[in-house]
Amino acid sequence: MNYKNDFPMLSNDIVYFDNAATSLKPMSVINKEIEYLSMYSANMKRGDYDIAFKVEDEVNKCREEIREYINAEDKNEIVFTSGATMGLNMIVFGYFKNHLKKGDEVILNKGEHASNILPWMILRKEIGIVIKYAQLDCNGFLSLDSIKKEITANTRVVSLSHITNVIGDVRDISSISSYLHGKGILFVVDASQSIAHTKVDVTLNDIDFLVFSFHKMLGSTGSGCLYGKYSLLKEMMPTIYGGGMNIDFNEEEISLMPIPYRFEAGTINIASIISFREAIKYVNKVGLNNIMITEKHLRDYLIRELSKIPYIDILNKEATSSIVLINIKGIDSSKLGLYLNSKKICTRSGVHCVKMLKDEVSFDDSVRISLYFYNTYEEIDRLIDALKEYDNIINF
Repeated sequence: MNYKNDFPMLSNDIVYFDNAATSLKPMSVINKEIEYLSMYSANMKRGDYDIAFKVEDEVNKCREEIREYINAEDKNEIVFTSGATMGLNMIVFGYFKNHLKKGDEVILNKGEHASNILPWMILRKEIGIVIKYAQLDCNGFLSLDSIKKEITANTRVVSLSHITNVIGDVRDISSISSYLHGKGILFVVDASQSIAHTKVDVTLNDIDFLVFSFHKMLGSTGSGCLYGKYSLLKEMMPTIYGGGMNIDFNEEEISLMPIPYRFEAGTINIASIISFREAIKYVNKVGLNNIMITEKHLRDYLIRELSKIPYIDILNKEATSSIVLINIKGIDSSKLGLYLNSKKICTRSGVHCVKMLKDEVSFDDSVRISLYFYNTYEEIDRLIDALKEYDNIINF
């Protein structure tokens, strides 16, 4: 099925292959945001009038829609954030800062986004935790066996991406979760790259904390979700204080709002949150199984056609997600990215916020091609034709 007419950006004669950075927005999401901005652009819990009640109802509907989408037990386990980065920082500094002590071990890996490494590094400076990095294999993949090798009696938490934003390896979060919980270790998952592409079930996979950004899944930028088991959220402290997150306060103490509102200080991104419900509806209409099948066929075709160009290095051929990394020997990735831009082909070049990955793989940077269900074989052909113009690339 061709979804091009649903996405106004695709009418601009561009090929959009930067979906791992942000997805395009369908008209239904855009229209919902316009509806809020033009018809009931009031704040939440600020007025005793109809359009304020309407806003609160729309936000609550989105919270419930997310709960159902990730199969959480309670909609109050859904906390609205500015995105996955904020969510990870809230988890690290709101929960683990108060539950870890000097010498406690946190297991990460060098394929993680900066947002899942830097907060832990700050916590190490503040309270003396130990960060251990599970080794990646020759393909840059992370396995349960690699995690097992780092676990000791002092291990308290493992934090990782479900799908990484560079290598694109899909981690077996079900097996990892089962093993960790058998040892009493907490499990934090960054679902930013998986939430729009495959089923994420926090109950089935027994995930303790999970984060994602709405803009990776047809929504607007500047908002996201932090999921936490209610028992853990009860022990998590807010990291931002101010309007809306307190019931009352005086010079001596603060009385906090119930969960999740105590974690949503200030005015949340109402327009983005309300419209994200439409994004979930759109994904559900297309169907995650259809998305997975479409992406697999597109990736297989892309890999096959790239393999016919002798000077193209495919850096993650063994990965199974919608992310494909390429380089041309002797050509800087930014130059290749800018050349493709001259052909109206949108990709991403550089290290992609994963600056420690170079410690374990053979390349420093790359051009990332990331697919979504609205991409087509014809767009891939356009990319391939551009990459075949070797002399033009060299002389660009």
